Amino acid sequence: MLGTAALGAFIATGVAQTVLGGVQDLIARDMGWERTTIAFAATAATWTSGLTMPFVGKLVDRYGPRYMMLAAALAVSACFFALGGVNSVWQFCLAYIIARSFAGPNLQNVVPRTVAVNFFRRKRNLALGITALNRIGGESLNLLIITLVAGALSWQAAYRTLGIIALPLSIPLFVIMRKRPEDIGLLPDGDSVAHAPRANTGAASMPAREFDWRLREVIFVPSFWYIVWAEFLAVSTTAAVTFQLVPFLTDSGMAHSLAAGALMLSVLLGGMSVPLWGHLSDRFTIRRLTIAVLLATSVPTLLFVFVDAGSVGFYVSVAWGIASGGIPVVGSMMIGEYFGRRSFGALTGLTGPFRTAAMGLGPTLGALLVNITGDYTAMFVVAVVSYIAAALLNYGVRQPKLPSRVAAD
Repeated sequence: MLGTAALGAFIATGVAQTVLGGVQDLIARDMGWERTTIAFAATAATWTSGLTMPFVGKLVDRYGPRYMMLAAALAVSACFFALGGVNSVWQFCLAYIIARSFAGPNLQNVVPRTVAVNFFRRKRNLALGITALNRIGGESLNLLIITLVAGALSWQAAYRTLGIIALPLSIPLFVIMRKRPEDIGLLPDGDSVAHAPRANTGAASMPAREFDWRLREVIFVPSFWYIVWAEFLAVSTTAAVTFQLVPFLTDSGMAHSLAAGALMLSVLLGGMSVPLWGHLSDRFTIRRLTIAVLLATSVPTLLFVFVDAGSVGFYVSVAWGIASGGIPVVGSMMIGEYFGRRSFGALTGLTGPFRTAAMGLGPTLGALLVNITGDYTAMFVVAVVSYIAAALLNYGVRQPKLPSRVAAD
C-alpha cells in the first residue's frame, strides 16, 4: 500500500511548491514574469487545494482511495500537458491551480495518510513517516527531471514529460489501493485474528488514542488546536524558506544548477530522515520529538543570516533540509497519536485547510518580505521566531481526556 501510494506521490509532487520554487527562475526568465507572480500562483493553487480537503477527507473515509486516486492522477497528467503549452500568466495559473487541487488532497496528503493510518496501528508513525518520505522523494525526483529536461530542451517539455510518465503510473493506484485492511481479509500491522487487539467493549479495553473521536468533540480539545496552530507556523515558515532558497542562493552568486542541486539534496536528505523520526516516535514521546525537530531547524535557519551564502550556502541549505525534513509529517503523527485512526481522514480533512493555508502563505510571505526589505534577512529572522513559537505550542500539548459518553460506549 505504501509503495503504491509512492506512485501517486510522485505524480502529485510534479506540481509541488518545492519543485516550482526550484524552477521558478527558469520560468520567469523565459516568460518575462516577476518572481512574485509565480509565488502568487503557488499560493492561490495551494489555498484552492486546501478548500477541497474537508470534502476529500469525508469521501475517503466513506468510499476509500481507489477511484479518488485514479481520477486525480489522470487529471494531474492532463494539467502537465496544459502547463507544457501555456503562453500567458492566466493559462499557467489556471492549469497549476487545477493540478494542485487534485494532486494535494488525493495523492499527497489526506488520502495516502488515511491509508497509512488505516493499515497500521503499532507502526503507525513509521508508516506516516514513510508516506512523507514518498512525497519528499517524489519532489526530489521531479525536481531532477524538470531541471535536466529543461536544461536540454525547455521547462515546457519537462512538464509534458511528466504528463507522459503519469499515465502508466495511474494504473496501480486503481488496481492495488484499498480502504482498510479488513476489506481484503487482513488486520492492521498484518496481525492475525488470534493476536488482534480486543474489540471496543468498554473504556478500559481500548487505549485513549484509539477512541472513536467525533469532530464536534475534537474541536473543544485545547491540545488539538495547539497542534493545529503549531503546524500552521512551522509549515508556513518552511514553505517560505523552501520557495526562496534557490533565489537566495542565486542572488548570492551561486549558479542556478548548483542552487537547484542544493535544494534537491536538502529535500532528499530531509525526506530520508522522516522514517527515522517516525520510528523514534513509536518508541519515544512524539511531542518531545516534534519540539526537537523545530528547535533543530531554527539553528541552520539562523545561520543563513550570518554565513556567506555564495561559498557555504550549499552546505547550510543541506543541513537545513535535513533538520526540517520531519516538519511536514509530525503534525499528522501527533493527530494520529492523540486521536487515533477511526476518524483520521475526517480530522485530516479538518486540519487540511490550515495546513494548506500555511503552505500557500509561505511563498507569498517570503517573496513580499524579500521585496519590501531588499534582502533575505527579515525572512530568516521571522522564520526562527516562528519555529520557536511552534515549539512552545507543542510543549503545551497533553493527552486529551475522553468525552463523557465513553462510559456509554
